[in-house]
Amino acid sequence: MKEPNAFLDPARQQELYGNPSRLSGRTSALMRAKTSGNPVPETIVSLVQTHHAQPDRLGVVLDIGCGRGTSSLGIAEQLRPQRVVGLDAAPALLAQARERAKELPDITVDFVKGDFHDLPLPAGSCDVAVAAFCLYHSPQPKDVIAQIARVLSPGGLAVLVTKALDSYREMDQLVASAGLDARGDKHESLYTAAHSGNLADLTASSLDVIAVLDEEHAFTFDGHDHTAQYLATNPKYHLAPGLYGNPGAMAAALHEFLPDQPLTTRSLITFVVAHPKKGQA
Repeated sequence: MKEPNAFLDPARQQELYGNPSRLSGRTSALMRAKTSGNPVPETIVSLVQTHHAQPDRLGVVLDIGCGRGTSSLGIAEQLRPQRVVGLDAAPALLAQARERAKELPDITVDFVKGDFHDLPLPAGSCDVAVAAFCLYHSPQPKDVIAQIARVLSPGGLAVLVTKALDSYREMDQLVASAGLDARGDKHESLYTAAHSGNLADLTASSLDVIAVLDEEHAFTFDGHDHTAQYLATNPKYHLAPGLYGNPGAMAAALHEFLPDQPLTTRSLITFVVAHPKKGQA
């Protein structure tokens, strides 16, 4: 029997995204470990500047799956569109995004709750639509991309971002080696719905793909304590009670079964840039 993918299980979304501190702790641990790879918001901005006909005269920019607003705020600061709309399904993340936006009072950024299968914006209303690290949360990502095609204006641009299926596999191997989940390196990837290998094809169902960019990002965690801050938030492992969501307990378990050592892991990040299909814009 195929095991459920936590990223596609609606019953687990509150657990995954109901607490901003979980996501901020996970992101902070990952960013402290990063040794190569450009910040994703900077690459998104660069792709818009390269491929949009008028990147200095943008109206509405939609950031789908905006989470805590990191990409939304980066886009607002660097592209200076008339308005940025950050959309997410998690109220707790939107609340934190709004707090962070207060640090940029001269920029118009609105954060709204919504379902990316039914974008709450009029047809043809967005000059740019960004969907970074969110399409793998949909069992039907083509439907989301069709919505993106609907809201893009003539001459609009979409930038879609995802990860490779085997991202962070060294962490999976660590969990298995420590005996914390004997099948830790055998579970299905969390990114099966939309990953580096299929994102361009998914996009082509509703948009014309004009560029694909792959970037390898590398991360070196200092040791078990640092690694556990990220590992403990991964929902795909089958862990003993008390380990999931508890970095301290996870670190103690790793120290018990394996010598402490740095861990280097990688993730291929794929950016797909697309226009509305000719004749539909």
